[in-house]
Amino acid sequence: MIRAYKFRLRPTARQEAALRAMLADHCSLYNGALQERRDAYRHSSKTSISYGQQSAQLKSIRDFDPERQGRWSFSSQQATLRRLNKSFAAFFRRVKAGLTPGYPRFKGVGHFDTVEFPKDGDGCRWDSTPHDARTRVRLQGVGHVRVHQHRPVRGRVKTVSVKREGRHWCVVLACDDVPAEPIPATGSIVGIDMGTVHFFTDSGGIHEPNPRFLATMADELTAAQQHLSTFPKHTKRRTKKHRAAARKVAELHARIRRQRLDHHHKTALALVRAHDVIGHEKLNTAGMTKAPAPRPDPGQDGAFLPNGAAAKAGLNKSILDAGWGQFLGILAQKAESAARRVIPVDARNTSRTCPDCGHVAKENRVTQSKFECIACGLVANADHVGALNVLSRAGLVLCDSA
Repeated sequence: MIRAYKFRLRPTARQEAALRAMLADHCSLYNGALQERRDAYRHSSKTSISYGQQSAQLKSIRDFDPERQGRWSFSSQQATLRRLNKSFAAFFRRVKAGLTPGYPRFKGVGHFDTVEFPKDGDGCRWDSTPHDARTRVRLQGVGHVRVHQHRPVRGRVKTVSVKREGRHWCVVLACDDVPAEPIPATGSIVGIDMGTVHFFTDSGGIHEPNPRFLATMADELTAAQQHLSTFPKHTKRRTKKHRAAARKVAELHARIRRQRLDHHHKTALALVRAHDVIGHEKLNTAGMTKAPAPRPDPGQDGAFLPNGAAAKAGLNKSILDAGWGQFLGILAQKAESAARRVIPVDARNTSRTCPDCGHVAKENRVTQSKFECIACGLVANADHVGALNVLSRAGLVLCDSA
């Protein structure tokens, strides 16, 4: 299995200055490579520049600017160029698919937060000393940085990434050949129905509460954002108070993100420990949270008809606050590590299908929380009905694969 381990770095003041310089120089390399691609396409008869061509220029760039580019790892700079190449590949893929293209943009120093080292031992080295207090990661141009290793690293370290999160620094290790850690079987199979009123409802009728981390901190976050909005947006040099206000907003968002991640890990772990097989709906969260298309008024040029955008915005916010995509990803990873099985099933009509007689109709869903079958008269909670149907479909998949 492939797993990622994330640890907090404890750099000295000099090492932190070197880390900031490393991010700034890699950001400059990224922006320079992007500018070269833009200029070549605009002024050289639509010429495209490949990653291989830009990577071949790295040696001359490092010789020309040894103070800023020559002191960092060559392979990490190649990884930065590959990062730009992936952005262009995604751009052309969206163009061919007829989606919103999203041309790659220049990165500000405050928005370029990660430097990747593609191979352990090439520009970086992970010290696998088992004692937490003595764990170090060696970074070219920075030195041996102390790491707060709160759990053992299993498998073989493949790549090392250094990431800035606000005023903190982290190291992310991508490891291969991580052994599974099976846990005793329980003989239980469950289906879950994700929601916004309840985080999910299982096929046993148990509702997992939705903590609504964003809604809980909405007042504090709104006050911080309003304070930040009092400063002018376009200034050459931000004041100390302006930077403090921006940092306050970022810290609140980071706290919400950490709380949500912690809740997802604990909830997923409880499911994996209690059940051998877990079925869930295969959800397209990006499509579900898409804003409704505008409706032009045919009787008046430049006017639009109501399209329910305000109501949809509230639903989108609740879905994103719940973080279904992140939770289901964590659930799949923990299940694989524990030798459990997660089965995604078709989500269509799970809350409109009667689990007793199988009748499907939109009229069966009376309200958001009430289900009443118009064929057999079954009355139940709509989320519980959805979880039962998910369980039934997961059981069919399990039988077909047996």
